[in-house]
Amino acid sequence: MRTFPLRCAPVLLVASLAAGCGGGYTWGWYVVSPWASKGQGNIAFLLSGLGWTVALAACAIAVSVVLGLLVALMGLSRNRLASGANRVYVEALRSIPMLVMVLWVFYGLPVVIGLKLDVFSAGVIALALCDSAFEAEIFRAGIQSIDRGQHEAADTLGLGFADKMRFIILPQAIRRVLPPLGNQFVYMLKTSSLVSVIGLAELTRKANELVVTEYRPLEIYTALIFEYLVLILVVSWGVRRLERKMAAADYRPA
Repeated sequence: MRTFPLRCAPVLLVASLAAGCGGGYTWGWYVVSPWASKGQGNIAFLLSGLGWTVALAACAIAVSVVLGLLVALMGLSRNRLASGANRVYVEALRSIPMLVMVLWVFYGLPVVIGLKLDVFSAGVIALALCDSAFEAEIFRAGIQSIDRGQHEAADTLGLGFADKMRFIILPQAIRRVLPPLGNQFVYMLKTSSLVSVIGLAELTRKANELVVTEYRPLEIYTALIFEYLVLILVVSWGVRRLERKMAAADYRPA
């Protein structure tokens, strides 16, 4: 079976759309055409949500990394209560759909604990909670990949669990988990579209608003696909470059 490189995806998408032009649907590309004044205004309107998308994903991944690291350390401790809490946390949050978590945090927290959040804060908390369970597993795998001799050397020096992790294990583990963390950021950029349901004016929300005024959903959502495609390809390129640098550093002679 013949396969196509990822860089051909935009070309294939455009070709598919062009092939569908004869299917009886009258396309109105003028609403998103960069060569039409109306299209330029609509494109600017769509891109005005880009900042919220990137900010939401960046804040959510930062919070989830901290939470995930703490949960991972709980699971690796010798305390049964802490390791049990780790397992409950990871299994519970990995089982909750992210859209459900977004809705519950925004509508549920004001009722349950009286905490009313704006849409951005609610989105960050919801995405970070769900993602932190996956981050915990990434950190756990990274820490467990460190050679056993490193742990034994730290124990020989008389270091406690906190100092051993801080000075010996974590600096090596973080180096190994950076590429997976980059992939999680790519994932977070895509799932940030779910926060549009509670009103955050990110890329998807802007597209929904434009559809209401222009009545051209297919053209506008096609433009939205290209927006996410370009954004994800740029970030993915950065992640792959980071992976290559990390791999080169691992094989560099001392």
